[in-house]
Amino acid sequence: MSDPAVPPAPTRRALNREYLAAAALALIDAEGLRKFSMRRLGAVLNVDPMAAYRHFADQEELFDGVAEALFAELDIDSLPWQEPWQRLAGQYCRRLRDVLLRHPHAVSVFATRPVRSPASIEMGVRAVAKLRDAGLPPPTALRVLRCLREFTIGHALSVSTLQLGAQRRSRKPDKGSPRYNLLAQAADETAPDDHFETGLRAMLRGIEESLGDQRSTGLARGESAGL
Repeated sequence: MSDPAVPPAPTRRALNREYLAAAALALIDAEGLRKFSMRRLGAVLNVDPMAAYRHFADQEELFDGVAEALFAELDIDSLPWQEPWQRLAGQYCRRLRDVLLRHPHAVSVFATRPVRSPASIEMGVRAVAKLRDAGLPPPTALRVLRCLREFTIGHALSVSTLQLGAQRRSRKPDKGSPRYNLLAQAADETAPDDHFETGLRAMLRGIEESLGDQRSTGLARGESAGL
């Protein structure tokens, strides 16, 4: 088996967390998460297998770095920050989905750990501020962001599982079979990943309506209190 393509190696003195995380992500992309190990990473990079431990306490911390590398691909500065929050949130979710599905073997890494890189924290602060400026209290803004993030990651997990072979184990009956039913027909007329926009738009619309109801309730309470 030939070694996977990893980012060009820096000089030994420049071996750092960012490079090691990027190389680990490339290795996971090429060989899968189950085959990944610190020893294998060292072998592919042609360095001491213990080299990564000078930068990461253990493999779990390295996976934190892999999640940060995935988040960096979002390029948050180029999101439409000047647009209404609904458009911003929609673009963020679409971009997050696309990044994760480019790395199907690594989706579970991203999904199972919080990302606390400076870029992620900056994104969170800016997003909460955007929603606050639209009239949402910061706790409500954070709830909205969590809902959208969890929906997007869950979708990516489901689709990546199919990409990695689960779809081959489908027991859907074939056309012409006595067991071929309406559900099987509907499955044949859809794709496993073509419902994302439907769900995302429904969520954004539902959130907007729910928040509108909350504002109306708040105003009504204020009026009844003579405010």
